[in-house]
Amino acid sequence: MDLSLCMIVKNEETFLSQVLESVKPVVDEMVILDTGSSDRTIDIAQEYGARVYHFQWCNDFSAARNHALQYVQGKWVLVLDGDEVLTPEIVPEIQQAIKNDRYLVINLIRKEVGAAQSPYSLVSRLFRHHPDVHFCRPYHAIVDDSVTQLLQREPDWQVVSLSTVGILHYGYQPGAIAALDKYTKAKNAMEGFLVDHPNDAYLCNKLGSLYVQIGQVEEGITLLKRGLTDPHVDAALLFELHYHLGNAYTKQNHLQLAAQQYQGAIEQPILPQLKLAAYNNLGNLLFSVGDFTTAKRAYQATVKIDPSFAVGYNHLGMTLKALGQWEAAITSYQKAIQLNPEYADAYQNLGVVLLKQGRVPESLSALTLAIALHQATNPNEAQRLRQQLQGMGL
Repeated sequence: MDLSLCMIVKNEETFLSQVLESVKPVVDEMVILDTGSSDRTIDIAQEYGARVYHFQWCNDFSAARNHALQYVQGKWVLVLDGDEVLTPEIVPEIQQAIKNDRYLVINLIRKEVGAAQSPYSLVSRLFRHHPDVHFCRPYHAIVDDSVTQLLQREPDWQVVSLSTVGILHYGYQPGAIAALDKYTKAKNAMEGFLVDHPNDAYLCNKLGSLYVQIGQVEEGITLLKRGLTDPHVDAALLFELHYHLGNAYTKQNHLQLAAQQYQGAIEQPILPQLKLAAYNNLGNLLFSVGDFTTAKRAYQATVKIDPSFAVGYNHLGMTLKALGQWEAAITSYQKAIQLNPEYADAYQNLGVVLLKQGRVPESLSALTLAIALHQATNPNEAQRLRQQLQGMGL
């Protein structure tokens, strides 16, 4: 048996069938560890032929994941959560990669669907079923620590990364976060771990970035800076530490410090997709201070890295408009709308440029769509835009 899916779940009936459907073409078995579901999660898993086991939840993700590993029979382990799916494009690459006798871990790119920041991350979710590879940390459970220790003893093993997006993650959408109260769970678990591991760079990054996200910016900066003092931090973690410090300084309006941190993130030798958010945030910062030419280059980098990045095209359009390149701006806004037909800001920006060009019917069409889309998600902006048009007699 080559590859086993290994999951821990609780009340995942809404999305579980999509997860399991996505892995059917590549896994030889499905191992599901349930931690107390009260919905149809277990039934759905069994309908897909999964072997279901049970575990008493103890507020420790690593304990649960390691318990699940004992039931795995395959040579390789693929770990997914209940809000993730495997992309079809990655299946043949996985099938080829796991044939390599020297690979120990195959990192996969995960796309954070609906995330306000960092649309891509690199995750160690595909690894050889080796007795010395196991999960550590009660939250953000990863195998990386055990892998590092194993590589020190057996340096011939290799850790590689696939450049195709392998996992789509839906857990950072606002509704999902609210439903699962992820922030509170993460904060409590990581603060407890920090007491005994105050200088752990990985933890400093994860908890520091969470502090920044929930408004405890000074605490976040302290931890992120502490993480940077670790001389053994690898490039991927260095990127995240610099990136999150950039976000923290931006919140404090220390824009020069923020720009330096984003640049430090971009300079790390990691996969281009992982740099997308740093380029985008740097562009936003430069745009805010009126450096439109350099902002334009940052936004151009985002859409070169990911031609499907609608936000990048919208931001690029704003920069082109500010530079007086109206036709190019229109093209960029239209590309953003093509990629995301419900992109209210792009319709609004398009309508403004069209109006400046005197193309009133086209402008009104775009602005009407913007109002309708804003009404569902941002009614105050919809009302403001409606009143603005009325004030102009349109």
